[in-house]
Amino acid sequence: MKKEMTYTELAKETAILTAAVAIIATAVYFFLVPSHASVSSISGLGIVLSNFIPLPLSAITMILNVVLLIIGFFTCGREFGVKTVYTSVALPVFLGIFERIFPDYESLTGSQELDVLCYILVVSVGLSILFNRNASSGGLDIVAKIMNKYLHMELGKAMSLSGMCVALSAALVYDKKTVVLSILGTYFNGIVLDHFIFDHDMKRRVCIITEKEEELRKFIIEDLHSGATIYESIGAYNMQKRNEIIAIVDKAEYQKLMNYISREDPHAFITVYTVSDIRYQPKRQQ
Repeated sequence: MKKEMTYTELAKETAILTAAVAIIATAVYFFLVPSHASVSSISGLGIVLSNFIPLPLSAITMILNVVLLIIGFFTCGREFGVKTVYTSVALPVFLGIFERIFPDYESLTGSQELDVLCYILVVSVGLSILFNRNASSGGLDIVAKIMNKYLHMELGKAMSLSGMCVALSAALVYDKKTVVLSILGTYFNGIVLDHFIFDHDMKRRVCIITEKEEELRKFIIEDLHSGATIYESIGAYNMQKRNEIIAIVDKAEYQKLMNYISREDPHAFITVYTVSDIRYQPKRQQ
């Protein structure tokens, strides 16, 4: 049975998600908005639309996120979860707070290029925190999942395509330099996310020796919905026999697994390997 969060754990989780969204909102308002670049995000699209719609960026972002959430629920079901709903709504709320506290904010760096670079660096911190908590900022993530389901496109390619479309939308309003910066910013932002945050194809081989072997086995099978292999191992120092549980997991599953082990058995012995390829050819029935 899945362990429910206590009020303390829920408060801690909410605080972490809120801090991550605040970092993302900071990157958008203090760096992306002054640059006028529309780098691979719903907020970037909102910056372009704000030239046509007489609404603040926070309101436009809220409308876009809510519409995408509704479409996502109807097309992809409830897979987005409460965390995505919370972060999708919290982001425009933070943008609205910044708009009130810092009206008519101008560039901190005084350079359009540096603004885009700072945006990529700062937003990556916030997105990495969300990813480590098995959450996302919504927006283009939802678009990518819809494209993945109906166009059978890989999530990484879907994110890149939707992000590039947002970048090209800058051509409707801004000069050539801003359009080029939007495209380059989207490209480099994608590199950062692909290699450090959203690398969905990367797997890890986790080998665990723990006192709570049976509980861990059930967690891997029932909560992660993954498989595992158990080997008998013998310690060279005292020749004691112990079972070693080996599981191959993706990045989201890995984070859940590490959180579980650190909570239930912080003294467990763990080794982790990166898996570059997995092949399985089932036997043909005679």
